Amino acid sequence: MTEATTRPVTLPLTRERPFDPPDALGLWRDEDPIRPLAYPDGHQGWLVTGYAAARAILADARFSTRIDLLHTPVAQRAAQFRNTLRRPGFFLRMDPPDHTRYRRLLAGQFTVRRMKALEPRIEEITRDHLDAMERVGAPADLVQAFALPIPSLVICELLGVPYADREKFQRDSSVLLSLNSSVEQVEAAMNDLLDYLDDLVRRKRAEPDDDLVSGLATETDLTDDELTGITTLLLIAGHETTANMLGLGTFALLRNPEQLAAVRDHPEVVDHAVEELLRYLTVIHIGPIRAALEDVEIDGRLIRAGESVTLSVAAANRDPERFPEPDQLDVTRPASGHLTFGHGIHQCLGQQLARTEMRIAYPALLRRFPGLRLAVPAEEVPMRTDMAIYGVHRLPVTW
Repeated sequence: MTEATTRPVTLPLTRERPFDPPDALGLWRDEDPIRPLAYPDGHQGWLVTGYAAARAILADARFSTRIDLLHTPVAQRAAQFRNTLRRPGFFLRMDPPDHTRYRRLLAGQFTVRRMKALEPRIEEITRDHLDAMERVGAPADLVQAFALPIPSLVICELLGVPYADREKFQRDSSVLLSLNSSVEQVEAAMNDLLDYLDDLVRRKRAEPDDDLVSGLATETDLTDDELTGITTLLLIAGHETTANMLGLGTFALLRNPEQLAAVRDHPEVVDHAVEELLRYLTVIHIGPIRAALEDVEIDGRLIRAGESVTLSVAAANRDPERFPEPDQLDVTRPASGHLTFGHGIHQCLGQQLARTEMRIAYPALLRRFPGLRLAVPAEEVPMRTDMAIYGVHRLPVTW
């Protein structure tokens, strides 16, 4: 441990290259995977960049995810921390037993078997959007034509949210995830989304249908407020993360033609390709964040009770001690074990749905348009460095 590794740093957000985490994160990880982090509100906590330490913390019950204990390393996120995540049903920011109760009610909705049953419908949705792209013709913005609508429609049908209302929830979600949103904008977007979904929950309770929200409304003891909170989390997470993986993943493949050809021409590599793209790209731009409930020693560092710990999943997923040649995109690599979906009790509930959508969408797109290519220079593709979920704002393509 040197003076350089004991001096507090601030979390870098600027990426020198579109598919790589900020260079500083890798340098710090190689020097010391746990180092002091200065938070904008004056709190001094920790930044974790190493795979082993990050995985250990995510699995350790001595680290809490409760919103009232956490500090955010990005000043622009303070409004959302303070005002939007302290609501009934927002189990993402709860510890057991509250988290356990919500998780148990939802776990059966996202099993591998249930996602397998959804495959024909996801294939149909994907095919419909490819047909529409072909009809309209090139060029196209792949985000608006393909990457965003597919997971949006899938999660809408799963939850029972009318897809016709997508502009409303996509707009509100964008405001909530933007690092440039003001406190007032965040509050207005969250209240708008909650009002809309609260009305939906009440209608589902009165006239249930064959969807997840109706099932929870009629078969559990969840209150309307709890169910509204749960639906909000599932709706945002269910379309934003996969949409950005589809857009950014396609961009990465277009910049790596040999990898693209492998995904397009060799069905046996698709499962590996999805895991590798999840690892290599890591769209989780900030966090996750935990707070120590007691003094804990991790990798030789004493993290004291009350201190916040920010985990850089992007840096951990590029740790050479876990993944050989981690800065290379290799779609044939068995990349299982990455932390993009988290680890432990808070591991992403919808990860199997996201995997299913990507396994279907990537090869379908590349086979339908074998001449797919960027319609602008790569450096002109606008990146989502201003959002909590990384990706591309637009991806102009032609074929």
